[in-house]
Amino acid sequence: MANPTLAKVDPDATLKTPAPFQPARTTLALDLGTTTGWALSGHDGLITTGTASFKPGRYDGGGMRYLRFTSWLTELDRLSGPISAIWFEEVRRHAGTDAAHVYGGLMASLTAWGELRGIPYEGVPVGTIKRHATGHGNAPKQAMIAAARARGYSPADDNEADAIAILHWALENQVGAA
Repeated sequence: MANPTLAKVDPDATLKTPAPFQPARTTLALDLGTTTGWALSGHDGLITTGTASFKPGRYDGGGMRYLRFTSWLTELDRLSGPISAIWFEEVRRHAGTDAAHVYGGLMASLTAWGELRGIPYEGVPVGTIKRHATGHGNAPKQAMIAAARARGYSPADDNEADAIAILHWALENQVGAA
């Protein structure tokens, strides 16, 4: 039986340590409201967008909207996750009291949900999102929709267009939430 040849080891060669494995991230962007716009960049790089309605039903109690929102986040995380980071539109001024209450309740639900799971989250100011998407910090809704269409999306409304803009802002700035 022949002896196998052994490779000669160069004692001067330096060992190269491979780069640490970095799993791909799933990033979620949200425009919070009764009709919430969402955009998700999956671990495979595929971007999915849409809207979700959290309008209460006729016989719903006051907290049902927030329970549905929390369940929706959990299902999104289960199907597309695990979610690594969440970005949301940080609104400082609302047109009405009801809109402010809904936004505050959804934001409280979102932040509690993220805290329980150790998922970082962060708000992005409205002007920052609009400036990134259109070049103008006070761009109207139609300009945001047009900017999303220019990127190849077909947003159902301004909520989805805003979520798309938030996601692209986060991805293009290569930032991780919080």
